[in-house]
Amino acid sequence: MSLSEKHISLSARSIKSKLPFAIMLPYTRREFAKLSLAALPGVGLWAVMNPLSAAETSAKRGKPNSMVAGVQLGLNVPYSFANPLMSGDDILKNCLQLGLSGVELRTQPVEAFLGVPAYLIDPKNSAAKGAAAANADQRRDWRKSVSMDRVKEFRKKYEAAGVLIEIVKVDGIFKMTDDELDYAFALARTLGGRAISTEISRKDDELKRLGQFADKHQLMVGYHGHATTTPDHWEKAFSFARHNGANVDLGHFVAGNNISPVPFIKQHHDRITHVHLKDRKLNNGPNTPFGEGDTPIAEVLRLIRDNQWNIQATIEFEYKIPPGSDRMTEIARAIKYCRDALA
Repeated sequence: MSLSEKHISLSARSIKSKLPFAIMLPYTRREFAKLSLAALPGVGLWAVMNPLSAAETSAKRGKPNSMVAGVQLGLNVPYSFANPLMSGDDILKNCLQLGLSGVELRTQPVEAFLGVPAYLIDPKNSAAKGAAAANADQRRDWRKSVSMDRVKEFRKKYEAAGVLIEIVKVDGIFKMTDDELDYAFALARTLGGRAISTEISRKDDELKRLGQFADKHQLMVGYHGHATTTPDHWEKAFSFARHNGANVDLGHFVAGNNISPVPFIKQHHDRITHVHLKDRKLNNGPNTPFGEGDTPIAEVLRLIRDNQWNIQATIEFEYKIPPGSDRMTEIARAIKYCRDALA
């Protein structure tokens, strides 16, 4: 099967963001997760003083709609904005600016909104290393104290603005205690999520344990794969639990396996929570603007459309921003590519 596709004409470079951004630096996924946790103290204090307000502005401009031909286009946030400091409010405003009605949302902005104590996750704390175990215990106790009513408030703001939190990304999930795992699944469901996402583990016992909790809560876990993740790796995870699923990153799949992800998606569509849309070259090639790499993005989008599968098509923005452009313009360009593919 050929991985090449006709280049879809794009004009979204002219779309310019009117929203202010914090520092936009490229991070690896692992670095981003660490920075997100480190950023929580400041964001948490800000969030307590500044409740979400974007829902009110959406009423003036109309609600976004990125459900195209039955395919929900979404965005991995705040990762795609390259800003782990971003609050739930700013994330929502950016999604409205982009016309997005669905997201994969990390838990950090939610816990910041809920008021996680700063000292529990402050890496600058001089006693952080020595108090790591104690801090973990206190963080666990804090999570036990979280009121899901406040989580409902976060969800309500997003849904009132027209943005669904379909996928909830949980970092560090394999290190969580049983109580914390129950909390993570309750948090995801309360936010309106139909699945949790996390990085796939290489340890069978971790996949088995998390799968048991997924079955208990009857909520899918979409394991995200990188270029080193093979179909066999996901299929082993599937064998451990009914609710173990896959978050297939199309670009990584092509770059690492040097084959199209289409056959795998066809075979296991009922296990796929969402796909990450990015374009990469074969043979561990680089990320490229959509339509310039070897990844069959348009083919997968049409496959989801034609089969009416409940698979969010989640843009994960990673390619280098061209000179003279900016992040919001390029994300808008990627969204337009997907819309055109589904037209």
